[in-house]
Amino acid sequence: MRDIVYFDLETQRSFGDVGGAKNKDKMGISVGVAYSTRTEQYHIFGENDTEGLVNMLTRADLVVGYNHMYFDYPVLQGYTILDLADSTVNLDMLIEVEKILGHRLKLDSLASASLGMGKSADGLDALRWWQEYKKTGNTEPMMKIAEYCCYDVKVTKEVHEYGIKNGFLKYHDRNGNPTQVDVDWD
Repeated sequence: MRDIVYFDLETQRSFGDVGGAKNKDKMGISVGVAYSTRTEQYHIFGENDTEGLVNMLTRADLVVGYNHMYFDYPVLQGYTILDLADSTVNLDMLIEVEKILGHRLKLDSLASASLGMGKSADGLDALRWWQEYKKTGNTEPMMKIAEYCCYDVKVTKEVHEYGIKNGFLKYHDRNGNPTQVDVDWD
């Protein structure tokens, strides 16, 4: 059976905290989540478990994410000597959709139009939860980050599967009109 791994992570610091987007490898991981079609389970990784996450990604037959090539992998590069982009087989849905449309779409835009579901929070919430955890030591904010990240992975998986099944994804254009983008991800 082919192992498709859906992947997302949340960071400890913002671009502003690390001197800009060029320093993604300094942002730190608060939580990484991967869903494996082989195990049919979500796997949650903390900062101390990044080796396990890297191993899971490099062993996958295909890694599917949304902006993982330009965001998540550069963040994760701070934890490994491997070149993740060269050590993995990838489908970055953001890159593929951008190639077709000539502009970027948010995952939430595709998910809400295609699936009728959106994201449960945003990355700024995850940063606030991380700061709360660091300040108090209370693990409840970490659980919120893990739950949010798992939900993002679920949305990524379902958008990918919708695209495979239908050959297109729906979204609303800049004027709010429903439209679609054809995809070929078989």
